[in-house]
Amino acid sequence: MNTERLKKGLLNLQLPWDRQIALRFERFHDILDEYNRQMDLTAVLDEDERVDRHDLDSVAALALTGFPEGAEIIDVGTGAGFPGIPLLILRPDLQLTLLDAQQKRCAFLREALTRLELTARVVHARAEDAGQWPELREQFDVVVSRAVATMGVLQELMLPLARTGGKSIAWKGPKGLEELESARRAAFLLGGHLLDPVSVQIPGRPDWSHLLLITEKIRPTPAKYPRKAGLPGKKPLA
Repeated sequence: MNTERLKKGLLNLQLPWDRQIALRFERFHDILDEYNRQMDLTAVLDEDERVDRHDLDSVAALALTGFPEGAEIIDVGTGAGFPGIPLLILRPDLQLTLLDAQQKRCAFLREALTRLELTARVVHARAEDAGQWPELREQFDVVVSRAVATMGVLQELMLPLARTGGKSIAWKGPKGLEELESARRAAFLLGGHLLDPVSVQIPGRPDWSHLLLITEKIRPTPAKYPRKAGLPGKKPLA
């Protein structure tokens, strides 16, 4: 991987950098390449592009929103481990749960965590089901998710997992601005309040940016949400 590109990007974002961080990102890229030959984990194969689109984009939330020391985090629909694993590489104090609906991906995530010498919980489940489990429902300080669904749907998948006083953070492209109204309406029904979008600019990439859509959890989510698996996507709240 392009370690210098990653180092420059992290320092520009005023995020930590040391030899152990470098080694873990290098090892994670190697593991990702190894498993990507067997299963579909990422279509981003160019190393510079991967540093920008996966690594730096994932951890930019640390610079822009802040995470409390030892915060309990859940990454919904984590896939190949983004943004969860890069966040954990920079902040090993985070109490991270990686949630994904595919068993093969969960096996990859467990193997990657072992080889990276990082500690996190991996849960094989759909978000709609996990949001009704007592051990996960309203248990997290921060719920994160990257490019899983439209915001009207994401709110129902994410907010039931956040504790009152916590927040959800969704990574979206520029078109996420078109989803704000539906996101606000869904957030209201689920006990949340959508904040103003936060622009993410990756150092050296003026041609490309993401938005962070942050929702504060201000009251408990009604017990009927999330609805049964598949229903949020078919009939979004907003």
